[in-house]
Amino acid sequence: MKEDKKKNIYCPIEYGFQVFGGKWKSRAICVLNDKGTLRYNQLREEMSEITDGMLASTLKELMQEHIIERKQYDEIPPRVEYGLTDKGKSIIPILNTIREWSLEQFKLEAATNFEQAKIRLEEARKADKQKCFESINSDKK
Repeated sequence: MKEDKKKNIYCPIEYGFQVFGGKWKSRAICVLNDKGTLRYNQLREEMSEITDGMLASTLKELMQEHIIERKQYDEIPPRVEYGLTDKGKSIIPILNTIREWSLEQFKLEAATNFEQAKIRLEEARKADKQKCFESINSDKK
């Protein structure tokens, strides 16, 4: 994160969201946690909806924050791999807590607006198809 962005942060939560928040950063972290070290194209396949430009930008931002590391091998053909750092791995429990809270909110919403909540819960379960976290709840059954 650039220094000028850090100056505009007023609380620790804002810092966290700037480091790992957003649609693509959290997904990249989850995929790397689930699959381990991956090459660019493997990561791209796991995140099929992302464009190449957005993936490259996301990886660059996560590397700047030391969430992921890029390892380049001196081979022919060239090989580059991405993996989580210890700092990146430390984010997984936070994302798991957010995931659990979100699923609970979908259940609560279902009590008042069953049809709409049922649709949103199914969409969330489909999006949660990667085993991003160590503890997979029975909610996925």
